[in-house]
Amino acid sequence: EAETEAEILHRHQEEGVSEDDFDPLELDRYSNIQQLSRALAESANDVASINDLLRDLTSETETLLTQQARVTTELQQGLMQTRLVPFQRHVPRLARVVRQASSESGKSAELVVEGGEGEMDRQVLESMLPPFEHLLRNAVVHGIETPEIRRQRNKPAVGSVTLKLRRAGSEVLVEVADDGAGLDLDSIRRKAFEQGLLAEGQEVSDSDAIELIRSPGITTAGKLTQAAGRGVGLDVVDNEVKKLGGSMQIESVPGEGTRFLLRLPFTLAITRALIVNVGEETFALPLPTVEGLTRIAKDKLLDLLTEDQPSIDYGGASYRIQHLGTFVGAAPSALPEDDSSAALILIRAGDNSTALLTDSLEDSREVIVKTLGSQLTSVPGISGATILADGRIIVILDIGTLIRAQIGADDAARAPAPVIKDQTVTALVVDDSITMRRVTQRLLERHGVRVLTARDGLDAISVLQEHEPDIILLDIEMPRMDGYQFASHVRNDPKIENVPIIMITSRSGEKHRARAIEIGVNDYLSKPYQEGQLTKAIETLLKREL
Repeated sequence: EAETEAEILHRHQEEGVSEDDFDPLELDRYSNIQQLSRALAESANDVASINDLLRDLTSETETLLTQQARVTTELQQGLMQTRLVPFQRHVPRLARVVRQASSESGKSAELVVEGGEGEMDRQVLESMLPPFEHLLRNAVVHGIETPEIRRQRNKPAVGSVTLKLRRAGSEVLVEVADDGAGLDLDSIRRKAFEQGLLAEGQEVSDSDAIELIRSPGITTAGKLTQAAGRGVGLDVVDNEVKKLGGSMQIESVPGEGTRFLLRLPFTLAITRALIVNVGEETFALPLPTVEGLTRIAKDKLLDLLTEDQPSIDYGGASYRIQHLGTFVGAAPSALPEDDSSAALILIRAGDNSTALLTDSLEDSREVIVKTLGSQLTSVPGISGATILADGRIIVILDIGTLIRAQIGADDAARAPAPVIKDQTVTALVVDDSITMRRVTQRLLERHGVRVLTARDGLDAISVLQEHEPDIILLDIEMPRMDGYQFASHVRNDPKIENVPIIMITSRSGEKHRARAIEIGVNDYLSKPYQEGQLTKAIETLLKREL
């Protein structure tokens, strides 16, 4: 506006026209420009005012959202509080169990409760009261010595059974300990031999012997009474803890006592869970079932996975390395090339302790556990489901049940007598993915197939120099020598040119299939494949049943 006015005045001065002699046209044009420029300035001011108004509204909305979140949190905490009951109200019942067991066994013992003012979920507490009674009864009957023996060992005549309760994040830690004689490991080993849990002459370490008392039928009582000798108790406790998604650790020192540490979820309605990805699927693992996380160099992990039974030692315990995909029926992918280390999720379960390898980890978060319908409650290994903030519905896994079922299936598969050597099918699995090699190897071994593995075509050629397989399972995309090149090498070698080849690859296009058939590949399967699909293809090519 200022520049336009100055330009017009300057032009008028040059033309020698006074202000009184303005041309009407020039005056009208000047007036219009001035009005338009002022209107534009007013519009800009209006926009600025609207912007300030919107900023104030946004600030008020954010304040309201914060207040709403606070009210929602208070409401959620209030609802959770209605599910919580103080542990102290059940202490008289547990003390009566200790007194009754003491009088029946002729011993003296008292119950000491620490942290009884703490609260537990009503459903968790009601489910765990019978297991607590089992533990306290066992502590008196099997652990506490008679007053005479305790005096000989310089112990107080009255034994002490301690029950400690404390909160640790999303878990409740319950410790039941006694100052008795500890577990009779020799008696446990003897009972395990009698029950057939141990083979003749099999040596068992003290830690493994302690884990044996979780098995049904194991008891150290010398005679059958109402309180002992029935072979039930700890297996019931262990099963109930696992059903709630918790864990139990057992420690025993001869002459000093036994300690049971139970990790239970603080509430069954809300829990903290670790979100993991396997292939295109996402699952949640409850944190109470997770012992910890560790990272391992990718090169070291690859070396471990080449072993027959890969395992890793951590915190004084041995964990068997397995991919989570083997438990949930998902095809595990190869390890990322850009990662220098991989994360392992440690699941502590005694002899069944497992280090889970996943495709990726998201984070741990608090999730609301949704119960499943009657159609899915019978599916083993699923404890519920939850809805994430982005709307995804994911399954919460009962990983302990899955691990025990998988190990039981593996033991059952290994139990039958091996097939006669000259009738055993030998398969060569060639794939650059170590996880795919392990999954395929385990699948074939369950059907009595002897499996050789190679990471690429050149590695497979060196294997063929020492072994002659009955069938070859081959991937396409591999470093150094791909599947097409290796298949051509096999078909040009007179010694093995008649060995059937099945290509198993994610490349399912017609162009790739045609190239494979042109080379001489006998069958072509796409990843992920079904177990029955693969075994049927092998049986068809070998003309025999697996």
